Amino acid sequence: MLRIFRHYFSTAALCLFVCEAAMVGFVLYAASVSLQMPGPGVVESAPSALETVIIPALIVSIGMYALGLYKPQQLENLRRTLPRLVAVLCIFAPILVVTSDITWINPELDARGRALVYLRWTIVLFSCVLLARLGYWAVIRMAVRPHRAVVVGVGRLAAELEELTAQRSGSGTEIVGYVPLSQEAARIPAGRIRSSSGSLLALARDAAASEIVVALDDRRGVPLTPLLEARAEGIRITNYLSFWERETRRVNLEALDPSWLIYSDGYRLGTTVNAILKRALDVGVSLALLILALPTILLTALAIKLDSRGPILYRQERVGRDGATFDIYKFRTMQADAEKSGVPQWAAVRDPRITAIGSVLRMTRIDELPQLLNVLRGEMSFVGPRPERPFFVENLSREIPFYSERHRVRPGITGWAQINYPYGASIKDARAKLSYDLYYIKNYSFLFDLLIILSTAHAVLVNKGGR
Repeated sequence: MLRIFRHYFSTAALCLFVCEAAMVGFVLYAASVSLQMPGPGVVESAPSALETVIIPALIVSIGMYALGLYKPQQLENLRRTLPRLVAVLCIFAPILVVTSDITWINPELDARGRALVYLRWTIVLFSCVLLARLGYWAVIRMAVRPHRAVVVGVGRLAAELEELTAQRSGSGTEIVGYVPLSQEAARIPAGRIRSSSGSLLALARDAAASEIVVALDDRRGVPLTPLLEARAEGIRITNYLSFWERETRRVNLEALDPSWLIYSDGYRLGTTVNAILKRALDVGVSLALLILALPTILLTALAIKLDSRGPILYRQERVGRDGATFDIYKFRTMQADAEKSGVPQWAAVRDPRITAIGSVLRMTRIDELPQLLNVLRGEMSFVGPRPERPFFVENLSREIPFYSERHRVRPGITGWAQINYPYGASIKDARAKLSYDLYYIKNYSFLFDLLIILSTAHAVLVNKGGR
């Protein structure tokens, strides 16, 4: 696991991304050179051909990331990968065609010849990427050993780690044993507990472990001497909360304490540079989307007007940064009298209040396009925690510790919680989404925002988080 700009990346997935990006660039460059008109101009034009290949190669690679091709479930299952690889080529083939028409394809070829050229090189590109995936699968399955860790503790927190690693087969971390260095009731199977009679350092070396995770229920019983001995010999020492954060890319609310939030790395969103970059990204993305989506916005407004009575836009009070309230704008997707009782309600699955056109708008997230106006006005950011209504915020703040921490940043149209967790309609859901929101706030970076924006395309396509 690598940490880049405070966000955790799978080392294997990152290597695959780099290899596939290089492979796509090489295939496009080979095509550009082979399709040029014969003559001395081939050598002279090679550098310019290389320059014209870089951007299309990056676009294809970023498109693969946006469609979720580097998520663990896609990397482990080749049958799931094939349809998405085909989708990437279908989506981005027009871009490559336009690029080749403008730059380097032989103008002497007729329409049929060009079609055959595109087909041949598309097959080559697909085959190369598929071979890279097969190679990755073979190497990961047969050659790469998982990162090995020893856990200090056998109680409740240790049992949670045992369950966590059992559920996440593609995490790249293997817990090789649990050591009871303090008095706590064992919740780990006896076969997984290692004897604590010897040195902790010797135990870690015998297990070929490079990390020791401290997961004691009572931190006052942390044994410092054996941990210092192991740390001095180069073995990484990680506490339970940091290990959980790294493996799940979320914060464990059940074990969270303020001292960890205070002393751990992160919370740099408020620095001047980050604030300027984030605002520039918000304005740039929002303006671009408003211009591109203008025809969709006009057609949506007409469809809502024809579908049901009531206003086209829906305004609703939400809680923003520092607890300030503002009116959020959305396309109306419910009946005009959806809350005639006056009591706010969670949206439910197959909610009868949702109109026919409203269900389509929610599924495709088109209903959220007017929120771009909130972003331009500075009330929201493009990426951030989802803004909630004051009624729900008041209740959730009483029920969930640290809930008010999510209001330290501007709320967003999309966010880390929105792309990783389905629509929240209960206190349990709100608690789960808060664990993602706190991870985002703690580990914010400009790159993290870009990755979330790219991943939003995948969430929209699979209708994740909508209702």
